[in-house]
Amino acid sequence: MKQVVQNYKSGELAVLDVPVPGCKPGGVLVRTVYSLISTGTEMMKVSEAGMSMLGKARSRPDQVAKVMQSVATNGVPATYRKVMGKLDSYTPLGYSLCGVVEQVGAGVDDVKVGDLVACAGNEHALHAELNWVPKNLYVPVPDGLAPQHAAFGTVGSIAMQGVRQGEPQLGEVALVIGLGLIGQLVVQLLAASGVRVVGADPDPARCELAERLGAAACGDPASTAVENAVAELTDGHGVDQVYLAAGGGSNQPVELAAKLARDRGRVVDIGKCRLDLPWNAYYEKELDVRFSRSYGPGRYDPSYELEGRDYPIGYVRWTERRNLACFLDLAARGKVDVEPLISHVADFDDAVETYRRLKDGELKAVTALFRYPEQAGETEETKAPAVAVPAVQVKAAPARAAKTPVKLAFVGAGNYATSMLLPHLAQREGVELSTVVTTTSLSGANAQRKFGFAKATTDLDAVLGDESIDAVFVVTRHSSHAELTRQALLAGKTVFVEKPLALTEDELSGVLAAVEESGNDRLQVGFNRRFAPLLHEARTHFGARSGPAHLRYLVNAGRLAHGSWYLQQGSEGSRFVGEGGHFIDTASWLLDADPVSVYATATSGNEDLQVVLRYPDGSTATISYVTTGPSGFPKETLDLVADGRALRLDDFVRASVYGRKKWVSSRLPKARDKGQNAELAAFVKAVRTGGPMPTPLQSLVATTAATLAVQAGLAGGVPVTLARP
Repeated sequence: MKQVVQNYKSGELAVLDVPVPGCKPGGVLVRTVYSLISTGTEMMKVSEAGMSMLGKARSRPDQVAKVMQSVATNGVPATYRKVMGKLDSYTPLGYSLCGVVEQVGAGVDDVKVGDLVACAGNEHALHAELNWVPKNLYVPVPDGLAPQHAAFGTVGSIAMQGVRQGEPQLGEVALVIGLGLIGQLVVQLLAASGVRVVGADPDPARCELAERLGAAACGDPASTAVENAVAELTDGHGVDQVYLAAGGGSNQPVELAAKLARDRGRVVDIGKCRLDLPWNAYYEKELDVRFSRSYGPGRYDPSYELEGRDYPIGYVRWTERRNLACFLDLAARGKVDVEPLISHVADFDDAVETYRRLKDGELKAVTALFRYPEQAGETEETKAPAVAVPAVQVKAAPARAAKTPVKLAFVGAGNYATSMLLPHLAQREGVELSTVVTTTSLSGANAQRKFGFAKATTDLDAVLGDESIDAVFVVTRHSSHAELTRQALLAGKTVFVEKPLALTEDELSGVLAAVEESGNDRLQVGFNRRFAPLLHEARTHFGARSGPAHLRYLVNAGRLAHGSWYLQQGSEGSRFVGEGGHFIDTASWLLDADPVSVYATATSGNEDLQVVLRYPDGSTATISYVTTGPSGFPKETLDLVADGRALRLDDFVRASVYGRKKWVSSRLPKARDKGQNAELAAFVKAVRTGGPMPTPLQSLVATTAATLAVQAGLAGGVPVTLARP
């Protein structure tokens, strides 16, 4: 099997072929699916290994003291050989993972082969394809929790133990210093406990992330923002607890803790930071300084960790294992959200390069994960389902010569067509509304009268067989979109179909088969938000990015009126399948890529959805699609964060960009322009000139496949891979 190792003497990192560990009694053999890279603890170890011998000594005075003691006992030559032998050996990395039980040792009866488990321990949850894990250092993963999220179990337990040491109570105010991985988790755990949180970190992106995850306010500890926030939230008394989740050699965290803690407040050290306590400041306030020992009671006790001797719950309520299980339960119930913390997912084979990029600062990440090969990391029970993203293979027909006017036909004249599309087209120069096709005579007559169609009919063939018609709009109920689009493409028409393009993978394949058969790839789906002028303006001010981004899209969809055909899921598909493509397409356009995986969770009844999309460069987009929100709240709000900049869109009325310079759109009231007019203008231009369609066909296909994957993900409770040929 393969394992990530490091030579502490030379600093060399490698992925070695090593023997498979045996499955000893009292534990299980686990095949890793995801392992977590601690960008704090692990990277500190990696950085130390690259130092000179003098640098190593300065960074580990505790080890130097042991060496000096050995010199006094064993002499210089023996000590030198011992130290050099230890340094010049490969040591493992990693301590938090999720995997599948491959073999069960004697004495274990709480899991079976094929179960998904989260594992902890810097000797047992390593970056390796297989690990033997003793009983008290693994727990079963709750149903519905994705493997990549369960891989956070160990670091979640570390954060949880720190919070327990602080003994927070409802209504208190806490300060979290250091908003890296542990700090972000501490923020969420405190917020879930009813505590108001102030965060301190010099990185503005981490501050923004912590605020999105529940902090009341965050800021640079060197500024007055943190002090002002504490004063406002505590009426000047100071915070009840301070959690030190920072690392490094600065004494600023403990000095800031003393300054902002209330009289007799509690200071909890979770991270590894300098602790030169200012005596007067801590004495005068009689501050209670506490240490948090890793994952909880049981840590460093061989009888607990290796021999499986549990502590009685009546005496020790929260042990390592109970903390681990508790954190996974919170994550499974949505009380803690780790998805925004995943900055990058790397293939396990690229481990060395990933560490290099993290060390050099080329890859900036709160957390990174290793993803292990499917054939070595998933059983049939846990293998993530996949939705195919068909490749578009077409020998395009000869380009059509430019012509004016452009003759358009509409199939369907319902509310959306008559309110959002036809008003723009009826007044557009160079456009001729030729024919409207409806299922009832009266609706066609009404559209003809109101918008000036030359003809109204109920005969679809009359449109498809009319060679003078250049483009067909399909604006009917969702269940007919794919078939009508397929027929129009085969008839040689340019097609504009309202979302969704298809309700099933088979329907999508049928549309693409028509493209290949006819050579006609002239297709546009009504994903109009990427054409919204305000969003274009904001994107321009945001500029190009170099690192991964996180996008959050809240859609306050609201409840449907009783009797709406949108509720006919059996025939018309789910509501999200019907309109979710809008939001996925917008995210993909902003991130300039198509998603590679989808994870979806829902409330009971699938009314409110949380959809997480992952992109090739490690970017993520989280779409919260809710139907139970208040009607007075904005329908769509979007935030994009990357490279120390943030873009915010407020319901297509106002936008802002934060970075070195702040840009805010005009504050004058504007009508919500979601891009329909601009999209139609681009479509008509493409039809008239024979130029490229406004949105590439492969992007339309990828968005449709991702939308369909949401339903597959809800059914399976696991991430869905978007499989490309």
